[in-house]
Amino acid sequence: MRILVTGGAGFIGSHLVEKLLATGHEVSILDDFNDFYDPQIKRANVEPVAGEVAIHRIDLRDSAAVNLLFHREKFDAIAHLAARAGVRPSIQQPQLYYDTNVSGTLHLLDAARLTGIERFIFASSSSVYGICKTVPFSEDFHLTQTISPYAATKVAGEFLCSTYSHLYKMRIVALRFFTVYGARQRPDLAIHQFTRKINAGQPIDQFGDGTTRRDYTYIDDIIQGVMAAFDYNGPLFDLFNLGESETIQLKDLIAAIEKTLEKKAKINQLPEQPGDVPLTCADISKARKLLNYNPTTPLSVGLPKFVDWFLASAGLPKGT
Repeated sequence: MRILVTGGAGFIGSHLVEKLLATGHEVSILDDFNDFYDPQIKRANVEPVAGEVAIHRIDLRDSAAVNLLFHREKFDAIAHLAARAGVRPSIQQPQLYYDTNVSGTLHLLDAARLTGIERFIFASSSSVYGICKTVPFSEDFHLTQTISPYAATKVAGEFLCSTYSHLYKMRIVALRFFTVYGARQRPDLAIHQFTRKINAGQPIDQFGDGTTRRDYTYIDDIIQGVMAAFDYNGPLFDLFNLGESETIQLKDLIAAIEKTLEKKAKINQLPEQPGDVPLTCADISKARKLLNYNPTTPLSVGLPKFVDWFLASAGLPKGT
């Protein structure tokens, strides 16, 4: 298939591009290389495949540019991973998040409709569940409230996808990712940020008392689920949780990083942040059954892999 990966220069996207190439697909990347974090990181992410893929520097908010690309290239499938990410920044810039994540998704869906795209995969987020009291989180839950603009944009994206699928008989799969980590993880995310600062002897910010819990999912497991979605032939629109289905408290995560680095953290305890959910935990029974999704990398295995990658990529020994 000829597949366009939006956000293909990012953390998850660059891994997906490599997997698609390895399995024989023709791949193009759409990415605007914005400055949410150092664009040089994204350029480094795609450098190994630069000779094998077409890279289109396009902002999703530019509907004319998106339409022109789709009509010129005639893709078979879209993996839409591009988004303005992060709960806390979305509170500061809600309009930017709406324009990119909602309007941008609409521009892609409309271009896909007009050019007869066979399959559309949408990257959603565990944040759509908000403060959910029933654990683990199931796709059947009725979503009644989100607590950040970022989460609201992801719910809106899901509903746009379901609407376009219904109206135009498009095959669309929405995937709710649960806190993905691994090699190339964004530098602002907790595991990467904690590892970097603890290793350098710098204090880390811990929001709240450390009892919030997250379902951390290793990148290889997420990619396995995304690849399965390309072959899914169930209902024209469907959605799935992709998580590890295990949780860890924030304070225990910090302790695990300390143990792996063999260095003690200096903790700057701060109040809880608005928009942060207290818990995420995925019910992955639907994905197991219908996508043959089978996560194989628990945090006890994935965290040392991440730390090894971090140290190697920075050319650092532990404690430096």
